Amino acid sequence: MAASTSKTDEAPAEPKLKLEPHQVLIKPLVTEKGVHRSTRYNAYTFEISRLANKADVRNAVESLFDVKVEKVAIQNRKGKLRRSRYRMGRTADWKKAIVTLNEEHRIDFF
Repeated sequence: MAASTSKTDEAPAEPKLKLEPHQVLIKPLVTEKGVHRSTRYNAYTFEISRLANKADVRNAVESLFDVKVEKVAIQNRKGKLRRSRYRMGRTADWKKAIVTLNEEHRIDFF
């Protein structure tokens, strides 16, 4: 009789794609709300890759900007309906990260 292997005996699966820090962060989102959030709460907003998770964002911000991250919040944003001539189209879905830094660290975008 052969011993059966269960799922608990197997090691957790490694992610197939490893993103580099410059691939995780697409661009900073500089809006009125974002500037207010950065000055008052030391939280910065980025558009990120759809494949990235919180750990990827934390590592990318810490390595690219040489700061200490306290908290990361991620939102999946749905694309909007847009009209082009006679048809309805849709903008792409995207992912947004709000990164809160330690109080002694800052990022200067301007």
